[in-house]
Amino acid sequence: MTTPHRPLTLAHVTGETGFSGGELQVFLLLEGLRKRGHHSVLLCPPGSRSQQEAARRGIEARPIRTGNEWSPRSIWEMRRELRASAPDLVHLHTGRANWLGGLAAWNLGLPALTTRRMDRAVKRNARTRFMYSRVVRRAIAISAAVRARLIEGGVAPAMIRVITSAVDPEALYPQLGRAATRAQAGLASHATLLLAVAALVHRKGIDVLLDALARLADDGLRPALWIAGQGPARPALEKQARELGLDHQVRFLGERSDIADLLAACDVFILPSRHEGLGVAALEAMAAARPVVATRVGGLAEAVVDERTGLLVPPDDPGALADALARLLHDPALRERLAAEGPARVAEGFGADDLVDAYEDLYFEVLAEAGRS
Repeated sequence: MTTPHRPLTLAHVTGETGFSGGELQVFLLLEGLRKRGHHSVLLCPPGSRSQQEAARRGIEARPIRTGNEWSPRSIWEMRRELRASAPDLVHLHTGRANWLGGLAAWNLGLPALTTRRMDRAVKRNARTRFMYSRVVRRAIAISAAVRARLIEGGVAPAMIRVITSAVDPEALYPQLGRAATRAQAGLASHATLLLAVAALVHRKGIDVLLDALARLADDGLRPALWIAGQGPARPALEKQARELGLDHQVRFLGERSDIADLLAACDVFILPSRHEGLGVAALEAMAAARPVVATRVGGLAEAVVDERTGLLVPPDDPGALADALARLLHDPALRERLAAEGPARVAEGFGADDLVDAYEDLYFEVLAEAGRS
């Protein structure tokens, strides 16, 4: 890590009102930067979960309306708040933030960089060329797969850095523990428990998981499944579970803050995504020493090592997912072996300090390039 020359003032911009894996990464970074003496200002939508979380943690937040990324008023408000906070550098954390925050920073002559977390195509057009050649000085991809999407979209490889998502293993220490969490939910101590933690949206593939669970039931395997998360697909997923006869096996827990206890309670963690930039939930499961069954997509296939920390299966394939789960259900020794390797895998560059080190180095690199070091 380069030695910082001075404390920085950093503006972080997000355009999202919800709170999921990406927002968790933003706050992991903000907390780490604060410990190193840097001051961060979070520009976010008014009333958003990010604004509430910033208030809870004592992080300065400034509300900005982000309804329309081309809104002159929103860009003017963003420019006003950036001028008031006088940051050394602007860090953009979402696609909408790129335009509102990026154009405002560009107008003020402030260096900016952006983090891309989604494993989906980047359009090769004039808008992309303008953003990545004029507005931002660096594009950060959270995995090699996301980097590939940026390059396919015409972004110059030289301006891309890969800084993976991270977790803080110390934050995953359970409060209740395995036995108490199970007992509280009325789950027998000897029952086998599967856990999925994901937003209930199509790309997370929870519908595929339910189909796989029905296939296991046909073979006489009926593990319990807890699904933690909220989203627009919940009614359809609950209906699917009923129609498949899984009512007594599946519990939809909604959004939960006790993920560490849920991980402690489970025997196998599942992330059946159709697309995934990296998959913070899988990192958390590995840090908590839980075997992972995940799909071979995006950065998820980079983080989870097949046959070392988990089992990888093709996306949208309930048969393959059921086979992988059956293998683990029948083989407790395999579960233990995969689980034991999880913390070591997280220590290979997915820790919170690794994340902060990488961004801190990049901030000073960009500032030196801009003549602001």
